[in-house]
Amino acid sequence: MDRRSFVHVVDDDEPFRLALDNLFRSVGLECRLHESVDGFLAAAKPDIECCLVLDVRMPGISGLDFLDRLHGMGIDIPVVMMTGHGDIPMTVRAMKAGAVDFLPKPFREQDMLDAVSAAIQRDRDRRAAADQSRELENRLATLSPREREVMLLVTKGLLNKQVAGDLGLSEITVKIHRGAAMRKMGARTLADLIHMATALGLEARATD
Repeated sequence: MDRRSFVHVVDDDEPFRLALDNLFRSVGLECRLHESVDGFLAAAKPDIECCLVLDVRMPGISGLDFLDRLHGMGIDIPVVMMTGHGDIPMTVRAMKAGAVDFLPKPFREQDMLDAVSAAIQRDRDRRAAADQSRELENRLATLSPREREVMLLVTKGLLNKQVAGDLGLSEITVKIHRGAAMRKMGARTLADLIHMATALGLEARATD
């Protein structure tokens, strides 16, 4: 596992927390332990790939209730649930709320490591997608208003001649704006430009 990956553990059972700490550190994962949801919320959270291992039954807010509220609190972190008192409805609720996995105690160490690995990969993918989205937005911001208009129309499938007619431009001018848009966006082909326009939601923005 990536040594820069980080695991938050929330469980009110101290010996169990310490056992998980030893397990995760044995495979090179950094770990931070919390005895309650409030402790997790109050703690500093490094901005690196991470996940949350969360027990269901704790004093105060339960793990399941906290899982339901996470996104509303602006916390985007993959969660592995665990409990010594699980049942099928509880498992279904956790998975519908977005949990990566739901492990009954006692569990095999490898099952927990596999679940945490999947959760960290989900966070890695989310961060990569967010980075890509920011990069596309930055590139889009370098386009002139006319280049954006041309990009929108050509990625909707219009030919240069049709774009020229819609915008009241000459076809050669459209070609110049199209080339500039592709260069600034880093698109090698029209297919690349279409994928970028889709990712940016250009057509939806144009109708707002």
